[in-house]
Amino acid sequence: MLRKLHALPSLFMALFLITLATTGAMLSFMPAIHRAHAVVPDKGEVSVAAMAQRVVQHHPNVEKIDRKLSGEVVVYYKTANHQPKADLVNPLTGQSIGPYQPSAFMSWVEDMHRSFLLHDTGRKLAGGVALVMVLICLSGVFLLVRRLGGWKALIKPIKGNGVKRIHSELARFAVLGLLLSSLTGSYMSAMRFGFVKDHTFIPPSFPSSVSGGQPAPVGSLIALKNIDLTSLHELVFPYPGDLQDFYTLTTEQGAGFVDQSTGTLLNFTRLPPMGVFQQWIIRLHTGQGIWWLGLILGASALTVPVLSYTGVLAWWRKRRVKKGDLVNTPSKEANTILLVGTEGQTTWGFARDLQRQLIRAGRHVHCAQMNQLVEDYPQADTLFILTSTYGNGDAPTTAQQFMNKLKCFKSNASLRFAVLGFGDRQFPNFCQFALDVTTALEQKGLTPLCHTELINRSSAEQFREWGKTIADLTGWPLALSYHPQPTVTQTLALVGREDYGVNGHAATSILRFRAAGTHSLPFFEAGDLLGVMPPQETSARFYSLASSTTDDVLEICVRKQPNGVCSSYLHGLQLGDCIEGFIRHNPEFRPAVGRHPVILIGAGAGIGPLTGFIRQNTQRHPMFLYWGGRNQKVDFLYQPDLTRYLDDQRLTGLQTAFSQGEDQTTEKAYVQDKLLQDQTTVRQLLEQGAQILVCGGRGMANGVTQALNDILEPLQTNVDALKAQGRYLEDVY
Repeated sequence: MLRKLHALPSLFMALFLITLATTGAMLSFMPAIHRAHAVVPDKGEVSVAAMAQRVVQHHPNVEKIDRKLSGEVVVYYKTANHQPKADLVNPLTGQSIGPYQPSAFMSWVEDMHRSFLLHDTGRKLAGGVALVMVLICLSGVFLLVRRLGGWKALIKPIKGNGVKRIHSELARFAVLGLLLSSLTGSYMSAMRFGFVKDHTFIPPSFPSSVSGGQPAPVGSLIALKNIDLTSLHELVFPYPGDLQDFYTLTTEQGAGFVDQSTGTLLNFTRLPPMGVFQQWIIRLHTGQGIWWLGLILGASALTVPVLSYTGVLAWWRKRRVKKGDLVNTPSKEANTILLVGTEGQTTWGFARDLQRQLIRAGRHVHCAQMNQLVEDYPQADTLFILTSTYGNGDAPTTAQQFMNKLKCFKSNASLRFAVLGFGDRQFPNFCQFALDVTTALEQKGLTPLCHTELINRSSAEQFREWGKTIADLTGWPLALSYHPQPTVTQTLALVGREDYGVNGHAATSILRFRAAGTHSLPFFEAGDLLGVMPPQETSARFYSLASSTTDDVLEICVRKQPNGVCSSYLHGLQLGDCIEGFIRHNPEFRPAVGRHPVILIGAGAGIGPLTGFIRQNTQRHPMFLYWGGRNQKVDFLYQPDLTRYLDDQRLTGLQTAFSQGEDQTTEKAYVQDKLLQDQTTVRQLLEQGAQILVCGGRGMANGVTQALNDILEPLQTNVDALKAQGRYLEDVY
């Protein structure tokens, strides 16, 4: 159990741990760098009053003086022509050392460290990763003690060699630093999200009255004379000419106000002991004010990438030698090749069962994604391809490069192949990609071992029968018996619906659900998928989410399909009715982080996730929506919401197209027509680095692709190039 507590979190969170540690190491060197550039008087050498007086003599219109934990003093002021400036100053002379310009790159590193550039969601994730690091450190210490033979052995040389010794030596060196960083980081995250009350700043109450006299020189104010510069955090100056205003003072001990005429300290509120403790937590984590500790923590953090690599390598080597585990033969040595094309994990389960049975039959099997097809397999005599189909006959994620790589494939004359397709017969182009792969392999000159079998809804019975066919043809003893794990669902209650359409024709509904009973909704974001399990059905249908967890409601937009089992089921729900569903995360369909413009394009119910993206655009990044519907009067989905988002600037621009006008004078158009009409704006946005997200039917998506290729032609690029850059994303059906 202890080993699993150490290994499993390390494996699953490795990338996040490495990111957090690497950025933390970079930040850890900054306190030492800042300290090296700072002029730091000894304690008792300079008062706040003396320092402030020197600063105002050299800087007009001072607004604020800020003392960093590193000892740097920054003055914020306005020049004679009222331009705001910030300078580093020498507190002994008040003169500028140079302009204060925080590094944009280090600010980016800090955001990456704190939130993975994902705002509050990322901050929660970073806090979780810090907790995982605590668990890894503690479990690692106990594992190391067990391996070495006791606590006293921790100070003795570690025996052995290779990966395990490197891992142990580095862990012993770094564990205290990593434990300190992760514990303080976890505590700071708890403060951030209210699990622990933040006492680091207690705002003082505003004075009920001040003297109102003429301002005295700042250097003569008695309250500031009594405060040593080393205790100062911030001094905010009163507004010029306002005799009722006052200085706002923040120190290590607390905060208060200073009368600008009499120099009296007003309403000073001291930090409670917990506030002082929490300030030290922050210092211990950041190294600010303790530059040498920052260097130690940075050195500890730099070991994390190596620890992750050596730990994964040791785990993998151990896993390979476990009895009964699958050994993946190198492609150049394998006589049987097994390639997998899938969007999720279901097809992999079938592939692993086939691989296991082939190995038991004495075959040397190489299993990989279809995207990993190589130019030749010199020892192979049999090729198996198991693949699902995405969308309207397209390649799934792990097979999108297969057709291009097949052009360079060199097959030997003895290579036979068998293709097994996975899909759902209720959708058009059932298993079309599997059929396309079969055709492409035959055109390449390969010999089929058997006809292409198409598995409906992950049928274990069909898979078993296909295995019997392969066994009969090859003489290999194959007993396939894979059964997909049933999906764990949650009961969701319908709490709201909005219905659109003309007398039920092309009916579309916006449905809102909450968790039934006392349960809470799982974490999800707009663009993720809700899997719905209709009664008496064993496979789920997926709908793009128009909401996120912060909305406290799970929202989908569903068009009723002719003879559609799930859409008819959903449209028949009444308020209070319950469904069974689950979340499938879809991180590949998200607006990119940053200030580049985002162009959202959709039609019909595809507006759902696009509206969700707009709703979450609280930073007011440039976001433009092009959407097509049927009839403006009866099925303008989300019209009130979009109007509100335009007003509050979460949505920058909206262009709509309707294919069925109300009368002869009404313009009839599709969304691609609006793109072409607005092509100058679209082209300018793309030149600014805009990202495009498309959601809706395949026919619409094809029309949009053609229109965008026409728009992009003057820029000597196309949609395929945008896809390669991650600037063109689709969620089509």
